[in-house]
Amino acid sequence: MAEAARSLPLTPKDVDWLHLLLADWQVLADLAAADLVLWLPTEDERFVAVSHCRPATSATVHVDDIIGLYLPAAREVEMRRALLTGKVVKASSARWAGTYSMMETCVPVSHEGKVIAVVSCEANLSSPRMSMGFETWTLQAADHLCHMMSRGEYPYDSTPSVTSHGVPRVLDGVVLLDADGRVQQLTPNAVSCLKRLGIHRTVIGRVLVQEITEVAGEETLAEETLPVVLMGRASWRVEIAAYASTVTMRALPLQDGRKRLGAVVLTRDVTEMRRREQELMTKDATIREIHHRVKNNLQTVSALLRLQARRSDQAAVKKALAEAERRVQSIATVHEALSHNVDETVDFDEVARSVLRLSGAVAVTDQSVEVVTRGRFGILRAEQAQALASVLNELVANSVEHGLKSGQGTVVVDAQRDEDRLVITVTDDGEGFDPNVPMSGLGTQIVRQVVRGELHGIIEWTSPEQGGTCATIKMRPE
Repeated sequence: MAEAARSLPLTPKDVDWLHLLLADWQVLADLAAADLVLWLPTEDERFVAVSHCRPATSATVHVDDIIGLYLPAAREVEMRRALLTGKVVKASSARWAGTYSMMETCVPVSHEGKVIAVVSCEANLSSPRMSMGFETWTLQAADHLCHMMSRGEYPYDSTPSVTSHGVPRVLDGVVLLDADGRVQQLTPNAVSCLKRLGIHRTVIGRVLVQEITEVAGEETLAEETLPVVLMGRASWRVEIAAYASTVTMRALPLQDGRKRLGAVVLTRDVTEMRRREQELMTKDATIREIHHRVKNNLQTVSALLRLQARRSDQAAVKKALAEAERRVQSIATVHEALSHNVDETVDFDEVARSVLRLSGAVAVTDQSVEVVTRGRFGILRAEQAQALASVLNELVANSVEHGLKSGQGTVVVDAQRDEDRLVITVTDDGEGFDPNVPMSGLGTQIVRQVVRGELHGIIEWTSPEQGGTCATIKMRPE
């Protein structure tokens, strides 16, 4: 929309600059207690609104969505003056907008020495600011940022991502610093944040970074960027932990060219947020450790079965123990995948390759059988992954031991998945089966029960025209 509305073409860098502004202009709207509207000139010498930000510290001017609307002709004079001169233009008097009065300031957006857009700062004078300790100094800070925007000094190139969890906001607390890092003003929420860190005396006139480091002392867990942020020298963010509390702070430097005017520091108490995150991390680590221990225990059981099979002289016993070991290993493979994942989900393509390779290797006796996988299984929940691993293990083993028992051959496992269905076929090129003879082996019974009971799917066996056996599973992945 910006490219279509602009009378002069915007370069990719200009567009990126506008995106950088929009990503962070909620701070400016809240400091100014005003709506911010981004306007672009059109080819017919008008202005069209391309973005809008409402304040959280005051009533909005525009209740309805104005994006895509044109600026009224009566307001174009000041807007055009800001566009042509590159200077901040304030209305000489308030104007009526419906049932309330509005004061407007037009701020040119400069980038690389040229004006690429205009932002209107529209304050609803009929609605008082919310009672949160905001004084005229926050309006002055917003005015500084507007003049920086007109000079191309705002937004900041080093602006941190505002979409991250726990980012400071104006409502959470604001501190005004002078050029030396001394506190000039602060809101009640900012006072509360400092008290959480152990600062109970007034900090007006004191250097903020010294107050925090002296009170918190060696118990404070802070980042290396703390002095830079608390002196207001860069638009960075820092997180401070002390006295069982965690406060995050972000600086917005105020400057006029190379001259430092001070900074606005946003604060936010994120103690409970970080505590919940730590609990979730601990829970995830515990779950992964459980899966890891289950995998180790299953591998121990597998080793014991293998040892017992070696000590037996009876072929039937050896075969039964080998089948049991193969089934245990297929379940252990799923738990191995879960032990590396924070979610209770599995990328089953990796698990399938491991299970099928194991099934073919364990089941093969004298003949050489190749197990081939095709298609994509995708992500499955842990319960489905474990059940499907057991099913594929049985089907491949049955194909190798029974369908291909007389010679060499190939077993092909093909998976086709869409949004709500997963179809899996296990096909061998062996002897096939007699449809008149019921399939009543233990492996077949396990497969049928697991597919119907745990996968809530269906399975059927067919004989392809070219020979062999094809088992088809249809299920809904979760």
